[in-house]
Amino acid sequence: MTMPREKLADKIARTRKIIRLLSMHYPDADCTLNFKTAHQLMVATILSAQCTDKRVNRVTPGLFRKYRSVTDFAEVELIDLAVDIRSTGFFNSKARFIKTSAQQLLARHGGKMPETLPELIKLTGIGRKTASVILGAAYGLAEGIVVDTHVGRISRRLKLTVRKDPVGVECDLMKIIPEKDWIVFSHLLIYHGREICLARSPACESCFLGGLCPSSTT
Repeated sequence: MTMPREKLADKIARTRKIIRLLSMHYPDADCTLNFKTAHQLMVATILSAQCTDKRVNRVTPGLFRKYRSVTDFAEVELIDLAVDIRSTGFFNSKARFIKTSAQQLLARHGGKMPETLPELIKLTGIGRKTASVILGAAYGLAEGIVVDTHVGRISRRLKLTVRKDPVGVECDLMKIIPEKDWIVFSHLLIYHGREICLARSPACESCFLGGLCPSSTT
């Protein structure tokens, strides 16, 4: 499917139709990491780097029973924490991020999680993506759009952006997506990326976005 160069207003209108259809097909789209507190979500999100949410959700129940507070994570021996999270991959780096960020939370915020993006990204191991996940899923605050591999890939296929860097993709999306949809948009694309718009073999023949997708093969 080929489309002429879109005017911004037309792209905004098409994007809203995309969001509407995605919302109809994935009404329960939400963060798939299991957590009870904002700090648990931060730990789970750190563990999810280069790892599936499903795998992380197998690790975190035991992890959060063993380490019940920010202080517990701040005081743990790195080697012990690394062993506990080994199956998520890159466990030495992740253990260091989790322990150091917990120490910073105690020193700077009295053990409480910040609720702003500038404060969150000052924590070790917390980038803009992780901070946006925490703000959106734990606090319902939309300070940005989470751009993971699914969101980036599908946004390019939908021609909502041509950029490849996450920050650039986020910038383009924020111009065409209403702020009220910033949080859910990422969840919707992640669900769609896992179900239909797969990385290697997108199921275009089964995709309900075909009429709105310039990359559709049907």
